[in-house]
Amino acid sequence: MSIDNQTSEFTPRQNAVLAEALRLLVEGGDKAVTTAGLARAANCSKESLYKWFGDRDGLLSAMISYQASKVRTFERPGERLTVATLTEHLDVFARDLLEVLAGDVSLALNRLAIGQSSRDGSKLGTLLLERGRRQIDRRARALLDAGQRDGLLRFGDGEDAYRTLYGLIVSDLHVRMLLGEAPQTHKFGARATKAVSAFLALYGTDRVLAGLDGASRSGSPTNNIHHN
Repeated sequence: MSIDNQTSEFTPRQNAVLAEALRLLVEGGDKAVTTAGLARAANCSKESLYKWFGDRDGLLSAMISYQASKVRTFERPGERLTVATLTEHLDVFARDLLEVLAGDVSLALNRLAIGQSSRDGSKLGTLLLERGRRQIDRRARALLDAGQRDGLLRFGDGEDAYRTLYGLIVSDLHVRMLLGEAPQTHKFGARATKAVSAFLALYGTDRVLAGLDGASRSGSPTNNIHHN
């Protein structure tokens, strides 16, 4: 089974331009992301940039949406989830979330937003919430709702369940990385698996718990589906 990256909001050419804009941001800060500079770096016209993204705020919004789209989640209406596929989707989400949060781009965006938070008229923090975090949250909540619909998860408040999942995955890691701690990316796979197992132990129905118990006794992981 493959889980597609959700970058359909932009064309491949626009994705390439946004990736270049994020590279400029990481290397030179927000002042390096100008229309003229991006047009040169991405080998496109300023007219195309305005047509695709509008003004500077529109470009920043698109950059953040593109970055958030790297966190894959479940958005296939009608798919019936099994214990294995729910676990797979959650594991993909957890790994992607950790990798994106630990990346140079996300760290640069968040540090820049924090540095600008006291400035009048600064919109970066708001854009990060609206086009970044909440976009990720919405898609992850859809996965949890689908898990409940298919009898695999049980919770009274989906928002509380999602906050628990996010907290199990991230904990204080993002804060430590923002403060300069080097991310131990080689441990992300184990961290993601542990977080997903803990979440399913808390919110899984009897079908899920039986699967977890069986996997534990056999010494096998709950999901062994390879991603394309």
